[in-house]
Amino acid sequence: MTPDDRRIPVPLKAAQTAFVALLIPVYWRQYGPANFLWFSDVALLSSVPALWLESPVLASTQAVGAFVPESLWAVDYGLGLVAGRTPIHIATYMFDRRIPRFVRALSLFHLWLLPLLIYAISRIGYDRRAFSYQKRITAALLLASWRLTRPEENVNWVYSSRERIRSPIARAGFVCFLMVAIPLVFQLPVHKTFKRFFSEPAR
Repeated sequence: MTPDDRRIPVPLKAAQTAFVALLIPVYWRQYGPANFLWFSDVALLSSVPALWLESPVLASTQAVGAFVPESLWAVDYGLGLVAGRTPIHIATYMFDRRIPRFVRALSLFHLWLLPLLIYAISRIGYDRRAFSYQKRITAALLLASWRLTRPEENVNWVYSSRERIRSPIARAGFVCFLMVAIPLVFQLPVHKTFKRFFSEPAR
């Protein structure tokens, strides 16, 4: 790829790469490796190769997967700043003074990750296979979150309703429900919207 062929500015790629390189060891120490299974963190890590490769499929799948979580996080955080409460409880930790301020500041990536991914697909095109791939990624992440993390971490909400869902079989059923519900309810409408507003990648 020559400089004239680049559709995403190199300084933007370098800045995102530097930020992710800074975040990984800090998050690993503060939250542990399980934290990187969150949909948002997967999208953040994937944004680096997506930008450098200018890969429509990588950018598109992560934009579909991150749209709802990032939007909810931004709303919850904004309400926390304005109203002093986070009703969605997805950004509550941002106001937990037990977590170092620098670590919490790194989590502000939630505010620019979605705009960055949308900018990327506006430049390189929206891959129409994104939903097909993302629903498989979602299933894999939910399965990994269930089997590889602790219940108190509740990564990707696989351990929600712990007081009502206690048996392993019932928990497995709940995870399977999430595997179907999250793609259909949250990701498919985003996919259809992106198909309408963004052009296909150049062949």
